[in-house]
Amino acid sequence: MFERFTDGARRVVMRAQQEAAELRHGYVGTEHLLLAVLAEPEEPAAAVLVDAGLDHETARRAVRRLLGEGDDAQALAAIGVDLDAVREAVESVFGEGALDAAPEEEPGSRRRGWFRSEPKGRRSPFTARARKVLELSLRESLRLKSGRIGVGHLVLGVLREGEGLGARVVADHGLDFAALRGAVEARLD
Repeated sequence: MFERFTDGARRVVMRAQQEAAELRHGYVGTEHLLLAVLAEPEEPAAAVLVDAGLDHETARRAVRRLLGEGDDAQALAAIGVDLDAVREAVESVFGEGALDAAPEEEPGSRRRGWFRSEPKGRRSPFTARARKVLELSLRESLRLKSGRIGVGHLVLGVLREGEGLGARVVADHGLDFAALRGAVEARLD
């Protein structure tokens, strides 16, 4: 499916992983996809959200308010523990990825798909809802006869999924999903 993504949509998916890492969340959820879209304000679909009053910083504050920083990073930093330094020290002795969770797969299982399998037995960091958003973005692209999956289709996927934290941030900001869908679709034409 990834081969159907435009360069902009690929940047958003990779940026979503970066957003999750910066917030110290051990997964990529719909909220990270939304933050990644908003980090690309020159994209027409992101501009729709920004014009409606939801920019990257506002959304990031909402995600922090709803979820906080992962791994109790702030509490540890307050007592002088630098988690990056700890990870670096452990990985220098035990190897890269030593602190990562072990994969939870049955022996002999063969999972396929870009969002389901990671190299070296690592689990996909994408939540089920985030994978659903990516699937829905493909469906939106097909529905609109686009041929490729763009940033706008990712936004439509977040709105269509409607239950993840990304959609909650949009709803909590008081934005109307139907109006946003119409505006994003208009920008896709």
